Amino acid sequence: MEFSILYAIQNIRNPVLDSIILAITNIMGSYGQIWLIIGIVLCIFKKTRSCGAAVLISYALVFLVGQCGLKDLIARARPCHLDETVELLVKRPSSFSCPSTHSAWAFAAATSILLYFRKTGIGVMVVAALIGFSRMYLFVHFPTDVLFGAVLGIVLALVTVKIQKLVNKKINRNAEYGQVK
Repeated sequence: MEFSILYAIQNIRNPVLDSIILAITNIMGSYGQIWLIIGIVLCIFKKTRSCGAAVLISYALVFLVGQCGLKDLIARARPCHLDETVELLVKRPSSFSCPSTHSAWAFAAATSILLYFRKTGIGVMVVAALIGFSRMYLFVHFPTDVLFGAVLGIVLALVTVKIQKLVNKKINRNAEYGQVK
């Protein structure tokens, strides 16, 4: 069934979409470095600092859990390794397929931003969905790899922001308590 979806996506390929998808992939970087840059920029400004920290922490968690852990544990072959007849627009990846860490990084950042800045976060969620689609369009991930990556990114961002808010609440409570003395 997953190959059916991937082949259907291959049927809509055209030079315009190829250019758009390649632009999305190139902006992301091999390890989703765009999210590191966005996280660092957000950390510069006081108003967005907590959000930036959440983006960076969830990025690191995706790297550790997804890229360094689950990919090798699951060890799923990529569609482009199983069907080499599909012409690739990118260099054939050598790593395993599941989860899609590009999708995980995008959804982790989008969720982090959404939890702090709703309107902006909705826009970034759309970008994350486009990144997930691009991984299937490029024939380097199965739909379930992208779905698993999206869920992984969302969960890691939710956990990150929850812990971050609890820590900030405790720090603020301790600061108030210290001021009362």
